[in-house]
Amino acid sequence: MGDTSLRRHHQPGFMTGLSLLIPITLSTMAIVLLAPILPSLLQEFSGVAGHEYWVPMILTVPALCVAVFSPVAGMLGDWFGRRRLLIAALVAYGVVGVAPVFLTDLVAIIISRVGVGVAEALIMVLTTTMIGDYFKGAARDKWLAGQTAFASMSALLFFNLGGQLGRFGWRAPFWVYGVALVMLGLVLAFTWEPAEDCAADEAEHAPHHGGWAGFPWGRMAGIIAITIYGSVLFYTVQIQAGQGLALLGLRDPGEIGFLTSLASIGVPLGTFAYSRVGRVRVAWLLLVEFGLLTLGFLLMSKAGARLPFLGGCFINQFGAGMLLPTLLVWAMDGLPFDIRSRAAGMWTGAFSLGQFLCPVVVTFSGTYLGGLSGAFGLLSAAAGLGALGALLGLMKRGGGPVAGAGTVALHG
Repeated sequence: MGDTSLRRHHQPGFMTGLSLLIPITLSTMAIVLLAPILPSLLQEFSGVAGHEYWVPMILTVPALCVAVFSPVAGMLGDWFGRRRLLIAALVAYGVVGVAPVFLTDLVAIIISRVGVGVAEALIMVLTTTMIGDYFKGAARDKWLAGQTAFASMSALLFFNLGGQLGRFGWRAPFWVYGVALVMLGLVLAFTWEPAEDCAADEAEHAPHHGGWAGFPWGRMAGIIAITIYGSVLFYTVQIQAGQGLALLGLRDPGEIGFLTSLASIGVPLGTFAYSRVGRVRVAWLLLVEFGLLTLGFLLMSKAGARLPFLGGCFINQFGAGMLLPTLLVWAMDGLPFDIRSRAAGMWTGAFSLGQFLCPVVVTFSGTYLGGLSGAFGLLSAAAGLGALGALLGLMKRGGGPVAGAGTVALHG
């Protein structure tokens, strides 16, 4: 076929990777962009019964949808093909994301946010899968690790952008969701439907993979369990650092947001450090990463002033910035084409489930342990158990499989 010879010339380059890296920011946008306007939303719908419970769902329901729908998104990607579904998901995200600009009913807005969550699940799973399809070895690990750094850095942008646009009314930030259509242009220009064999007809190979024979259930179960565990630890600082600063006497919301964003710079820095370590045993990486999380939470639990508290936050986020790409690269490593999307869906669902569970875990533990400091102390112990598990893995199996992002940095 003529299209076969054309596809032989498809070589993934920088723009291909970037076109799949940028959409990961849409998962951050779903929550962070709207956080500054939550008080305005509460005031707008104050006449609705139970609004104090329903309005925050505008922010949180997409994450729950991602947790529930991501495994389904993975199955759809393996059956129907990656690119065509990604294109549809980006269009849907842009349309339902902007919809609240024109909606007046709270229930209708929440339904539109469910649509955002479903589209977000597809986008997260399919972009991760396509990076695994296009790139190999260190190049693949580089772009997968870059997703964590890019999402974290975009959070700083979206928090400030949402606050500035919120000055024009609570509807204004929702216009930003239309940027998904710009990302769609990049996907259309720099990607193609991945296939198992670049010399074969993509119509035969891209869709219709639905069998589960040979799926690494045991391996994925372990990675998923650690991912949920690590995701709870990762999001604690991002969600609770502001409250921790408030308990230390800081009252200005602008200063709280600024200091929290400074501490969160630890995530992209941790991801960059991960990209430079080379391919080493997973257990060694987990030992270092859970060790940093342990130390960070311990400092936060004992801090009596802002500076040591922020120091603990930074150390914690540095460890988290290394942990998440470790888990993602580990999950995607060595997976065959026909099951890759389903595995990515399971990992994405696990990561989002941890995000959803995080405030529940912190609130519950704080209730029985004397407040937020007690919760931080418990999470320090939990992270310490993770480090102990990694140490036992080193002693029993010599470190487990090899992972790492190679020696090529994200921009290299």
